[in-house]
Amino acid sequence: MTLELQGIGVSRGIAMGRAHILFHNQPDVREYLIPAFAIEQEVDRFLDAIDQARQQLKSIRNHIPANAPADVTSFIDTHLLMLNDSSLNKIPVDMIRQRRCNAEWALQLQRDALINVFNEMDDPYLRTRRDDVDHVVNRIHRILADQEVADHEIPDGRLKGHIIIAEDLTPADTVLMQHQGIVAFVTEHGGATSHTTILARSLGIPAIVGVESVRRYVQDNEPLIVDGETGVMLLGADERTQYEYEGRLIAFREHISSLSRYKSQPTKTRDGKSVTLLANAELPEDVTTISSAGAQGIGLYRTEFLYMNRLSPPEEEEQLSAYRDVVEGMNNQPVTIRTFDLGADKTVDGGRNLNQTVVTNPALGMRAIRLCLSQPAMFRTQLRAILRASAFGKIKIMFPMISTMNELLQAKNLLEQCKQELDKEHLEYDHHIEVGAMIEIPASAVCAEIFAQQVDFLSIGTNDLIQYTLAIDRIDDHVNYLYDPLHPAVLRLIYMTLQAGKLHNVDVSMCGEMAGDPRYTRLLLAMGLENFSMHPNAILEVKQVINETNLNELPVNTLDIMNTSDQLELDLLLEKINGPSH
Repeated sequence: MTLELQGIGVSRGIAMGRAHILFHNQPDVREYLIPAFAIEQEVDRFLDAIDQARQQLKSIRNHIPANAPADVTSFIDTHLLMLNDSSLNKIPVDMIRQRRCNAEWALQLQRDALINVFNEMDDPYLRTRRDDVDHVVNRIHRILADQEVADHEIPDGRLKGHIIIAEDLTPADTVLMQHQGIVAFVTEHGGATSHTTILARSLGIPAIVGVESVRRYVQDNEPLIVDGETGVMLLGADERTQYEYEGRLIAFREHISSLSRYKSQPTKTRDGKSVTLLANAELPEDVTTISSAGAQGIGLYRTEFLYMNRLSPPEEEEQLSAYRDVVEGMNNQPVTIRTFDLGADKTVDGGRNLNQTVVTNPALGMRAIRLCLSQPAMFRTQLRAILRASAFGKIKIMFPMISTMNELLQAKNLLEQCKQELDKEHLEYDHHIEVGAMIEIPASAVCAEIFAQQVDFLSIGTNDLIQYTLAIDRIDDHVNYLYDPLHPAVLRLIYMTLQAGKLHNVDVSMCGEMAGDPRYTRLLLAMGLENFSMHPNAILEVKQVINETNLNELPVNTLDIMNTSDQLELDLLLEKINGPSH
């Protein structure tokens, strides 16, 4: 009898293999008093564990294949940086000395404090960075408990061809197991924006998350089938079902292999409509992956990680160096830099919140452009760095979460002040640098026609736009099923923004996950989108859809989908839109 378990498909692909159930045996952390004479010994024990964790991660990084995507090593480097941060290697030491508590308990207290900060963030992408804290702390705890290195960290080939079943996975776990030949993974927890799922997409590993209590239903070495697109996992499949999925697996592999031919082709529909495909990025090292994917530039460069895991905000010269590396690495292709999109509860100055007020709902509080304007000195530092970097290549500036005209005008005024300062200092920059605004809340979409008159471009951030429109948190397991890019309200807001850009001859791009999903490509083309920005690994597949589309032959009633609320009817309309185009 076939048993079907449903989760959230986060990395496309079909996989067939035997289960390997992974248990992270977490030690029981308890507090006990350390005698005064043994305090320094306890400190040394903690610091030795930090050093061992560092050596383990370096060993993992050394086993990463040379041809792996650049973002693979960046995940490991993030954990190494956290081990070097005082929040993990100094504050627990102070606790051991002051409270005379054991190392495990001091580390646990600091872990809880850091997790609370991340849990209160409004941005789901940044909130999932709490997973990195947990992964690093758990590694240190296992070392303090004298637990041996986990089986999956030993490259002996035993995992080849297996499907990993786990409560959750770290990026390091994923890298190591991919190197050992796993074919997919399924976890009980996780979200579409976690480091691990982003990495799975980058490595091409089919993956499903959010399968509640999956380890209760699966036996070790049991044959499984995983569909990373639909989020379905099958146990005990009959011969007919296995045969069907074998055919789908072969077809999917042939499809992925065929995409390489599009890399050198221009992005253009069959009836001659040119489309721009850009990439999203957050680290200078991402440039290598972006260039190899055939992107025409960077449509969203996130700057938040320059501000995180540190005692103070980055200085102008440090930011200039990072931005310059990116723009020079892109060889004169455009780079759109988003000013920092931090939340109200993100600490950047040694533990003191930038906003001292108590925030009951940070998603509606002091974040993004609001925080930028409330911290003008920090904002001006970033604006100066971006302007100076524009002397080395094509840069655009984008302001996040604009909701009022006053915010936009204040931001533009600060930018003009920074230009005047640089003129007086005889520092070079692009005097005609383009300025844009993100449309990511319903108010800005409704008023897009007004904003379009004050900017050079608009960019639709669908991740936040969908969440704010539907009032759901997409990484909350209880409500993420409501996250729906095809909701009529969402589609209407997107269409309004595109029409506003057309009316005022202002470019409109889309940089949310919807832009990188080939299921929506033709619909977005029909709505008038001409500039897509996405994860680099999605570019070729979206490009294929575009190049095989004849806009003149799309169903004449394509936009009727905005007036459809019945799910079955929605599916049929989308299927019709995505049907063969000649």
